Amino acid sequence: MNPRLTRQELLRRSAAGGALLAFPSLLAACGGGGGGGGDGGELKDVLNFSNWPYYIDTPQSRKDAGLTGPTTLQQFTTKTGIKVNYYENINSNSEYFATVQGRLRQGQGIGRDIIVSTDNDRYLSEYIDNNWALKLDKSLIPNFSNLIPTQQSPPFDPNREYTLPWFSGMDGIAWNEKVTGPVTSVTQLLTDSKLKGRVGVWNSMGDTLGLIMLENGDDPAKVTDESFDRAIAVVQKAQDAGQIRRFYGNDYVQPLAKGDLAATMAWSGDIFLLNDPNVSWGIAKAGGILFTDNMLIPTGGSVPTASTYMNFVYDPKIAAQLALGAGYISSVKGVKEEAGKLNADAADNTLVFPTDDMLGQLHQNDPTMFSNPDYEKKWLAVQGK
Repeated sequence: MNPRLTRQELLRRSAAGGALLAFPSLLAACGGGGGGGGDGGELKDVLNFSNWPYYIDTPQSRKDAGLTGPTTLQQFTTKTGIKVNYYENINSNSEYFATVQGRLRQGQGIGRDIIVSTDNDRYLSEYIDNNWALKLDKSLIPNFSNLIPTQQSPPFDPNREYTLPWFSGMDGIAWNEKVTGPVTSVTQLLTDSKLKGRVGVWNSMGDTLGLIMLENGDDPAKVTDESFDRAIAVVQKAQDAGQIRRFYGNDYVQPLAKGDLAATMAWSGDIFLLNDPNVSWGIAKAGGILFTDNMLIPTGGSVPTASTYMNFVYDPKIAAQLALGAGYISSVKGVKEEAGKLNADAADNTLVFPTDDMLGQLHQNDPTMFSNPDYEKKWLAVQGK
């Protein structure tokens, strides 16, 4: 019997490529300003922030959520005088890690003060274990006290010295209703001949194999060699049959909207922010996986500047705007109450505030899976790498 996560246990625990979000009042020069190359001890007038696409409030997403006024990035600049270079250039944890690890190994900065990495992959621990992450300055983050209890001691950072959650989200399945009817199980996704060649799966081991393990009746929170190999075999069979179009990072969204993909494994908030009436999303019948993306300060970043921003977004009033504007699950206390003040219908948004039934279908991955070199080798091999 797989363990289920309850609302009390979760307390709503807190999913392409190089583009900048265009905000009129924000500096948008690549790596510019003084935000990313300091010694970690000086407050800068520019914050350089790399994140995933579709992962923050924008003018359009705020409008769609019934919010008025400037974006949270603009509000931060107005309040602090710190301009933000906001980069949407994290398409997957593995791809981003590959682009920065060389400089980090040499002790060089990467021109960023904050990057975001997921607990469903090995790379978050790699940054911390290799001393490529700088400690937060908690004296500048009094809103740290707003972190929900279930997020206070994760295995990769037990004392939250290096990281704070950005958002959590749910792994599920999305489909384009112009192309196909509902796709409600991983088995259907990976075997239905009507979907052949138009199916997406993630290039993230934890997200993809976690869903498959649930479908196999295995527990993704307690991975064994046997359960891992069973999951890999499912992917390999689908790959050999030509069912899978590609292994994706965040870049599955537009192919799905265009109908190039009929159905795909998909992160909940991406589909919310896509806001396409032809695209639907649901938790697979066998259950879903819960993930959390975390902010960290990489080598060379400005600790005071990054910590100042983290404090800003852990204000429940700001966190509520972010959650409604991005469609993901916040780790900030009081965010639902604040969201209700902004939009009376906010509680109906089950992608941001999952129901008890939805939470009961979510599971967590075994973190030891990500540090197993044999598993990593097999996962890369099934992708043809």
